Amino acid sequence: MEPGIYIVLAIIVLLIIIVISNIKIVPQAYVFVVERLGAFHAAWGTGLHVKVPFIDRVTKRVSIKEQVVDFKPQSVITKDNVTMQIDTVVFFQITNAMQFTYGVERPISAIENLTATTLRNIVGDLDLEATLTSRDIINTRITAILDEATDR
Repeated sequence: MEPGIYIVLAIIVLLIIIVISNIKIVPQAYVFVVERLGAFHAAWGTGLHVKVPFIDRVTKRVSIKEQVVDFKPQSVITKDNVTMQIDTVVFFQITNAMQFTYGVERPISAIENLTATTLRNIVGDLDLEATLTSRDIINTRITAILDEATDR
């Protein structure tokens, strides 16, 4: 066989490897954020996708499942000047992968700080007895405020 045949075969094998390595399967409950030449291009949902070799890049794999984060206890002062420690557990779900990727530098830290601030404001308006007996009211108010603040 001629040496030219080996070069052609090597090029064909290389092209096949490049094409196969650029086929991406996005699993259920995930969104892949894709950049084209460094700028946001698309958010791929579940299924089979093909990216352009050397031009497209999967930047982030975002889980759109509901997530649970347990934050450290927060020191809170009630309306009647009683200091108490409150544990916070936040359930959240990412609905916009592009905003999650590019909107805030550290999104989990942002959620924690927003939750702590909101919790302090709500508990600061209640006295100790109301704080201890109105867990549902506190949860409802926090949920409404956090939903509004995190919509974008």
